[in-house]
Amino acid sequence: MKAILTGHTRGLGAAIARELLLRGIPVLGISRHGNAALASRFPAALLQADVDLADAEALARWLEGGALQRYLAGSEAALLINNAGTVQPIGSLDAQDAMRIAQAVNLNVAAPMMLASAVAATGDAAAAARDLRILHISSGAGRSAYAGWSVYCATKAALDHHARAVALDKMPGIRICSLAPGVIDTDMQAEIRATPLERFPLRERFDGLKRDGQLADPVDCARRLVDFLLSPRFGQAPVADLRDAGT
Repeated sequence: MKAILTGHTRGLGAAIARELLLRGIPVLGISRHGNAALASRFPAALLQADVDLADAEALARWLEGGALQRYLAGSEAALLINNAGTVQPIGSLDAQDAMRIAQAVNLNVAAPMMLASAVAATGDAAAAARDLRILHISSGAGRSAYAGWSVYCATKAALDHHARAVALDKMPGIRICSLAPGVIDTDMQAEIRATPLERFPLRERFDGLKRDGQLADPVDCARRLVDFLLSPRFGQAPVADLRDAGT
């Protein structure tokens, strides 16, 4: 079994990478920057690709280079965890920068879809495995609308609906789930709390979660997420919430 993980350099992504590597599962981490700490600790099991996932053309060129096929060659099973994402741009419609909208859609939606398609089409590697598991890291924001988060909500909802549609394809050996992991104590949460109230009216709610110790620990969340990803339950529902997954 091998794993492909985006956004493995910090936060939940770094915790997921560590959890997979501790379980003896090799990881191909895809991000703009490498994770030096994990590379030092797991030099033989962590392969890293420096790709700007917000640049769809750059990702397409990397995929065309065949690195993904070479990595998965001979693997009996494959995991794709689409974790990388951004909450920006935050603010009302008239305050959103056009380029930041495009970058968010590329990072949050296009990259996960491109990688999922590429992994599913890896030919013999995927066919021999008969066990390809695709996990989109979604959010409750994809299922409930929030003022100031129109781009983030829309992109996470897109991942949910992508998983629903892929599940209807019923491709042999492919399971998919768009999973909301809960509210986690990461840099993204700090970014949210630093947003002016006029741009994100619900910021005080997130201030309270931090103040009251209600943010989930990334390491604990990663453990439960990998448990779910490797369990027989994975893929039974194309959209799920980790807090309801029984882990």
